[in-house]
This record gives sequence, structure tokens and C-alpha cells, in this order.
Amino acid sequence: MDVINTIKQKAKQNKQRIVLPEGTELRTLTAANQIINEELASVILIGNKEEIERLASENNLKHIKHSTIVDPKHHEKKEYYIDMLVEIRKNKNLSYEKAARLIEDPLYLGVMMIKNGDADGEVAGAENATGDVLRPAFQIVKTLPGISVVSGAFLMILSDKSFGENGMMVFADCAVHPDPTAEELAQIAVATGNTTRAIAGFEPRIAMLSFSTKGSAFHPMVDKVVEATKIARQMAPDMLIDGELQADAAIIAAIGKKKAPDSKIAGNANVLVFPSLETGNIAYKLVQRLAKAEAIGPVLQGMAAPINDLSRGCSVDDIVNLVAITANQAAAKK
Repeated sequence: MDVINTIKQKAKQNKQRIVLPEGTELRTLTAANQIINEELASVILIGNKEEIERLASENNLKHIKHSTIVDPKHHEKKEYYIDMLVEIRKNKNLSYEKAARLIEDPLYLGVMMIKNGDADGEVAGAENATGDVLRPAFQIVKTLPGISVVSGAFLMILSDKSFGENGMMVFADCAVHPDPTAEELAQIAVATGNTTRAIAGFEPRIAMLSFSTKGSAFHPMVDKVVEATKIARQMAPDMLIDGELQADAAIIAAIGKKKAPDSKIAGNANVLVFPSLETGNIAYKLVQRLAKAEAIGPVLQGMAAPINDLSRGCSVDDIVNLVAITANQAAAKK
């Protein structure tokens, strides 16, 4: 797929250090072998070195020898990370003993490596629940300055190239935050614009969606989108953001011209920001199934460092692709 190839090419041009905490999980290890072979990133595997090497040998994963392997129980920076974690969590009265146990958890160790500058991003979730992946990220890496909410964006690849940017659109939030306030919705819009630039590689034209277009309906739910649009424009004056817009007014030129003739976005949006997780999740799944669109994601956005979560039913290709996306996020952050 052209989009994934473009993302991979960008990752190759500026290789980042991506940590994979589930280093003894076979799909992850197989993906790591492919990532190293394609030179998409410098791979850091967390897990028992002997077990990783045994699995690599049994499955003919010959490129794993070029990865960095960190044993969570025995590594040279263990004491340093323990002390660092105690300091980070001192307001929560984290004891040295509890920190020592947490540092042996690969998900905590991976995030600590990012916090200390020893890795640039993380991909996990092949064998861990989303909550377990994100908890250490929220506690240690936290969110970007000025951003209080983490959200999830999907890159939607449509067969009809007349929509979005040659058939590519970005939808958010479809994965994380159930009912954002106006301020949070504005943050999601700006974060999605940044994700679009970093990963999709085009300038975002962001439509703030509602069941109303420019005052055609009156309701507190509409008011939230109107306020979010104002805040988002103040946060990112360099981005094209408009709302409130109905979905058809956002993506169909004739309807956009009729319903919102003064809008620079209407009829030509390539980024759709939904007013709630409910609407976003339903919309992306409908587009994926009914329009047979390719849905890439979710890409987590709003974190101070790129940390992305996989589905536990993920394929090897899913892991490879998400590592390439994470590498692009890390490069854009720098």
C-alpha cells in the first residue's frame, strides 16, 4: 500500500530507537526481525536474553542479533532507573521496594528508557491490555505541554480518491476519550493536525463535526463544538480549522458550498474531528466496513513521547507498520 510505503520510507530516512517491551512474544519478535531487515528503526527488545535468542534461532529470525536486548531483571541501569522512578513518583510516596518491582515490569522499564532518553518511542499491546500499556505512560512520560488529554487517530485509506487527500483522511478521536469537553476537543483537533503532518505528510484541513452546520441547529452539544473550534484556532493559528460542520458539508464540495459558503474547509476536509468517542468509533468502523476502507491505527496522540498500543489480536504486519508510524512521530517530535 502506497501510504504504508511512504511511512516506511520516512522512517528509514531518520531511524529512531523503538523499544518493544514484549520481546519474548513471537509475533513481536518476528516483526522486530523484519523491522531490522527493512532498516525501519533501531530495535530495543525487553526480555530474557537467552529466551529471545532461543526463539530467534528456532524461528530463523537471523536479524535479531542486530537488536539491543535488555533483560528487565539484570541490566546496568537498573538501580539508576529505580532511583529515577522513586523521584518521579515521590508525590505518590512510591517506596524503593515498589519501584524495584515496577522496574522489572517491561512496560514500566520501556517507558523509563524513553523518559531517560535511552529510547525514542514504544510499541506494545500484543500480549498486554491497553490499560496496562498506558498506565506507566501516563505516570511517567505524561502528556505534552498544553495538552491534558490523550486521543486516538485513525488513518483512513479510501478507494475513492476524490475524498480527503487523494483518498486519505484522518479521523479522531476514535479510540480513547469518551466525552471530551470543549477544551479537550480543541486539544484533540490540534493533536490530530500534528499527527497528520507527522505521519500522513500533508497539511491538515480540519472539520469539527456536529449535527449542525454554522448554526443550523441549537443545542448544548453544538455549543461545545463551536467553542472547541474557537479554542483550537487560538491554539494553532497556523492550521486550517472550521466548525461546526455536518459530515456531508465537510466532505462534499457542493453541499459544503451551499451550507457553509464562506468556509475554507467545507467540502474539502481531510481531517474529521468527532464530538465524542461514541460518534468517532462508530464512524470509522462504518467507513471501514461499508466503504471497505483501510483503517490504520489507532495512533495515540497527546503523549509527551510516542507510545502506541496494539490490539492483542494484531498481526506481524500490524506491529511493523505501527513501529514505522511511531518512528515518524518520534522524528517529528525532534
